[in-house]
Amino acid sequence: MKEVIVDFLANHLKIDKEKISSTIEIPPDSSLGDYAFPCFVLAKELKKSPVSISQELSVELSKKIPKEISGIKANGPYLNFFLDKKIFVESVVNQILKEKEKFGCCEIGRGKKALIEHTSLNPNSDPHVGRMRNSLIGDCLANVMDFHGFKVERRYYVNDVSKQVAMLVLNCSGKEKFSDLLKKYVEISREVEKNPELEKEVFSLLEKFEKNDSETRKKFRKIVEIAVGGQKEILEKLGIKFDKFDYESDYIKSASEVLKRLEKSGRLFTDEENRKVLDESGFGLEQKMKSPVLVLARSDRTGLYPLRDIAYTLDKLKKAGKNIIVLGEDQKLYFEQIKTALKILGHDAPEVVHYSYVLIKTNKGIEKMSTRKGELVLLSDFMKESHDKALKEIKKRKTKGNPEKIGNAAVKFSILKNDPRKNILFDWESALNFEGESGPYLQYSYARASSILRKSKARISKVKVISLNDKEIELAKKLLEFKDIVKQVYYKSDPSLLANYSFQLSKVFNEFYQSCPVLESKERNQRLGIVEAFRIIQGLSLKLLGIDALEEM
Repeated sequence: MKEVIVDFLANHLKIDKEKISSTIEIPPDSSLGDYAFPCFVLAKELKKSPVSISQELSVELSKKIPKEISGIKANGPYLNFFLDKKIFVESVVNQILKEKEKFGCCEIGRGKKALIEHTSLNPNSDPHVGRMRNSLIGDCLANVMDFHGFKVERRYYVNDVSKQVAMLVLNCSGKEKFSDLLKKYVEISREVEKNPELEKEVFSLLEKFEKNDSETRKKFRKIVEIAVGGQKEILEKLGIKFDKFDYESDYIKSASEVLKRLEKSGRLFTDEENRKVLDESGFGLEQKMKSPVLVLARSDRTGLYPLRDIAYTLDKLKKAGKNIIVLGEDQKLYFEQIKTALKILGHDAPEVVHYSYVLIKTNKGIEKMSTRKGELVLLSDFMKESHDKALKEIKKRKTKGNPEKIGNAAVKFSILKNDPRKNILFDWESALNFEGESGPYLQYSYARASSILRKSKARISKVKVISLNDKEIELAKKLLEFKDIVKQVYYKSDPSLLANYSFQLSKVFNEFYQSCPVLESKERNQRLGIVEAFRIIQGLSLKLLGIDALEEM
């Protein structure tokens, strides 16, 4: 229906449709209309006040309006449009029933390839809840890009040439289980802090690894395989999978080529410690750091992580037209440095999505989770707790449902509903709350719709509206919003928009269910069509969020 208004205004005003579409609003009160066009955008061109323009247009446009519009009224600087509710509901529901899981797809990615790198945990321990935020954001964005037609490749960058791995090599036999690594890592971290000689051993191991010492490489690979295998298993239980695991060590050779290219830029110099350093002055970094430089190689010319990261990024840029990386906000300055290095090499950087911390209460107050200190909530523990809680709820309510899928929904929604740019204060009780604003509530709404349709034994492919309840109109409006929401998630890289939409949609559906009998009403087919339309959109929303839709609960 918005498209009808956009076309109508564009034809009359001779203005670009995109410009009109981006300015149209939904009034805060439905008594004011269903859509509103702010006339401020015409004031400069027409040299009139927005109020005058609104009044004049209401008279002109009311002379010949499309059948879908029942009235047009001026309200101050706004031109308000009232829809024919029967035509509106019928149109929305039938479009969803026809397009099904393609509803809302803008096909912006048709014929294009997208690569998204996310999660990329240090291979040193069981991931904690704070790091899971990266995985869930990345997975949802990948799903949304796939929905909009991109051929999406999900990548995981394994930091296997790291101090963290070297520390584990120093403290492990290679026969440990994945669950042992965190304890081993915390132990050696504390020892290294106390003993500088141990730190020298760590760097000696790294040097041997980079110089291709076969015995050292075997030790590193054994520890990394234990870590990556364990991390992969935990993430797969949450439905998060990757197309390729890229290893940092595979970029040691190409990193040396990058260093040679940077030398030609005239910006690479040797500092007082005999390290290779990139001068990044003149690119705006002066406001963020006192001396805008990026250290790329040690005095022995072995490369550092940033150098290999640049080599890896250049490789990613060759593989897809759209490149995205998900990083914590503590990586903002680092990413700006990598972006500057790429600019010096003549390349654009990938798009970056930054997310804020998941905070936790410790005996020192509220802090971000820390693997090194051991102050964290492990993802495996959190998942087990959520599955146990789900099982208890199922037994208490005497209902059906898969406790793992319900528990995972609680975990995912508790993270995804928050704006990525804002911190989350982790709280066990609220995260595992199965009432109200929760993942299981979304699943329950979907299951309720599925139950109604099963009982009806009807297959509705098209509806004819007889008469309408306000709750039916409200639900149709909310269903139509999905189109804009799923576009915004793509353009703003913000899964919280979809998570909160899905919750609001569930609320509106449950209000509809309470007010509008379905199976025993004269509007039976009409309402079954609305229920099926809800089921399609809620199912699609859950799929994009990475949450399992359940037929029964």
